[in-house]
Amino acid sequence: MTLEGKFDQCPWPPGSGPVLFLLDTSNRFEEALLQRWLDQHTETGAGRDCEALTIDLGDDRRGIDTRELRERLSLPDEVIIAPLRVAWTPPLAAINSGPQLRDLILGDPRRPSPRRARRIAEKEPERMHLVCGEPDSLGNLRQRYNTKYAQESAADSAAFGTFVARQAAVVLDIAERRLQGGRYKVPRYVAESLRANRSYNEALEKLAQEQGTTREALLKQAEAYMEEMISIPSTFWLDVWARFCSFCLRLGYEREIVCDPQAIEAMRQTVRDHPSLLLWTHKTYLDGMVVPKVLYDNDFPMPHMFGGANIAFAGMGFLIRRSGGIFIKRSFGDNALYKLTLRHYIGYLMEKRFPMNWSFEGTRSRLGKLMPPRYGLLKYALEACHATDARDIHIIPISISYDLIRDVEEYATEQTGRGKGAESLRWFIGYVRSLARPMGKIYMDIGTPVVLPSAPEPDDSLALSKIAFEVAVEANRVTPITFPSLVTMSLLGAAPKALTEAEVVEDLRALLDWAEARSLRISADFDRGYAEQMDGLLGIMINEGIVSRYDEGPEDVYAIALEQHPVASYYRNTVIHFFVNKAIIELALVKSTEGKDADALTTFWAEVDELRDLFKFEFFYSPTAEFHQEIRDELARYHPDWESLPARTPGGFTQLLLGMTPVVAHVTLLTYVEAYSVVSDLAARMGDAPLDSQQCVTDALTLGQQLYLQRRISSASSIGKLLFRNGYQMLEHRKLTGGDDPELGPRRQALARQLRALKRRLEVIRALGLTGRDRSKESLQ
Repeated sequence: MTLEGKFDQCPWPPGSGPVLFLLDTSNRFEEALLQRWLDQHTETGAGRDCEALTIDLGDDRRGIDTRELRERLSLPDEVIIAPLRVAWTPPLAAINSGPQLRDLILGDPRRPSPRRARRIAEKEPERMHLVCGEPDSLGNLRQRYNTKYAQESAADSAAFGTFVARQAAVVLDIAERRLQGGRYKVPRYVAESLRANRSYNEALEKLAQEQGTTREALLKQAEAYMEEMISIPSTFWLDVWARFCSFCLRLGYEREIVCDPQAIEAMRQTVRDHPSLLLWTHKTYLDGMVVPKVLYDNDFPMPHMFGGANIAFAGMGFLIRRSGGIFIKRSFGDNALYKLTLRHYIGYLMEKRFPMNWSFEGTRSRLGKLMPPRYGLLKYALEACHATDARDIHIIPISISYDLIRDVEEYATEQTGRGKGAESLRWFIGYVRSLARPMGKIYMDIGTPVVLPSAPEPDDSLALSKIAFEVAVEANRVTPITFPSLVTMSLLGAAPKALTEAEVVEDLRALLDWAEARSLRISADFDRGYAEQMDGLLGIMINEGIVSRYDEGPEDVYAIALEQHPVASYYRNTVIHFFVNKAIIELALVKSTEGKDADALTTFWAEVDELRDLFKFEFFYSPTAEFHQEIRDELARYHPDWESLPARTPGGFTQLLLGMTPVVAHVTLLTYVEAYSVVSDLAARMGDAPLDSQQCVTDALTLGQQLYLQRRISSASSIGKLLFRNGYQMLEHRKLTGGDDPELGPRRQALARQLRALKRRLEVIRALGLTGRDRSKESLQ
């Protein structure tokens, strides 16, 4: 379209009443374009009172100069306010490629300088657009202002003028997004909105009375907090951040992130219609890039992300804050004003349907499995929902998974006691450079939202923990089973023995068949031709040193070297939650076969509950009644009348166990049993002396290394700070860390014996697994 054709659309609103045009311009050239547009359609407005007022609504960080606007706001109610703007779109090539280095020098192509805008209008008129915001009457605006702020518009003409200007900016942004895309929906004039917010000011007044000061003094102090915490996203920096995310992710991973487009669309509708929180699992620094990239690529409204102060270093802090990042103080529990301001900021974003996203684990998982949820940010978000009386709050769990992860090597050494290095710009550059090696694919899976009709009471900690638990369970449910997770599970289960290619394929097929029969989430692009493509992802794992291959004999054989067990265990642990119930069943069946058949069923259920309690700090379980039904349903797949087997058939539970291939208890729980046995042995050695948490972890690291060298524990993957920390929590839960109990020493000894018995039963199950593989090999021959 030519430049002349751009002026064909009529800017006049329908009707016959008077009109006040608000011309949102940042320079005289844009003002001239809008004035020309109006002049070209003077005949349309013939007979109507008309006035045009120039105003700059572009810079959120500067207050809006509304002095001229305020002079017009005493006009009659029937006056129509009609906002107009010139919008600029980048060239098509720039849209496809993202921002270039020259854009950092010349500026945002969507906000060109007067000279650049003039050239674009002459040479590329298709990039210039004349935009009409949704018009509204001055009477409607007065009524909305009165409702929102509970005061007449005439009482404070400055506040009302700011309100009208902000409404004009909002409707113009909505109109411009039809050109630019939904991904560029960003909040405007947040600090001004908070300062004018009635409930925020009422809360400030109450706090001022409690602290013996004035609301004005607190507001002045709060403005510094707002400057620090409020994100200032813009279209240009959103583009820069999206391109930077794509660059980092593509260094080692395939271009397309595996996700379900229908799930993205369902989430889009949820976010549009409800206050929403997007909570994702956290395995690597790259997680914070995956969600923004997927949503940006799908033209999804920009989600705000809470970030830790550890990544707010030079460069990154600047970029993230301008692309939706919110950096908050690490500790502010005793700062009532900061907490109040943060809560109302979150409430504002929720009310305006700007989704927030963060890792609900709070830190990267060092073991591969889901970490316990952190309640802090969730608590503040739900407190904000409670304060604003938000309804139908949707908390959407998102699982982010990877074939391979660069950070795992760091985790393995960190768990042995070595400290984590501090993040800095120099560290980050080195980290990004280290990503440039093949690591397979990235997966993003979206769970069913946890829906809250309303937010719980702020001091209801039980409700908060239940909500976090539901999110964690759903995140686990939608975590996909991937090739590396299954191949490490197979090879760790056979360790220290190596497996032939045929044996690996047989294991993968058995594990996949088991998972499919239970409708577990399997990666949508899981390559079922792995037998013919063992040099693909497995080849990458071999190159990374995770898996070793010996190919100089008659058959290729695969194994995981002992020093790589901690790394391989990480990938195995990403799907371990799917197999925990079956592992508990297998161990409980072995226990029940050690006594009389008449007591077998009672022994079985007692052991099921004991194991569930023993590992309560490691895994998320369903409520007790539901958990018991899951156990029954799993066993019914092998024998519909399994509970009657001990009474009807001698050794009935033994036969049941022999038919439960593939067995998984040894590869699922051995790491945790061995780690807990180290902690329990440490406690037993101390008699009835008190046991301190930090000292326990430190001493367990050295004792664990000794026991590993003595081969009393089988793998270095059972030695780790997090494992021992959870083991200490288990002791504390059982009141075995200290106190006045005269039986403390004997009870510690009893727990140590119990865990040694568990290790023995796991060896029985390992032997069953090897025997089953040998039987399968004989049947093939």
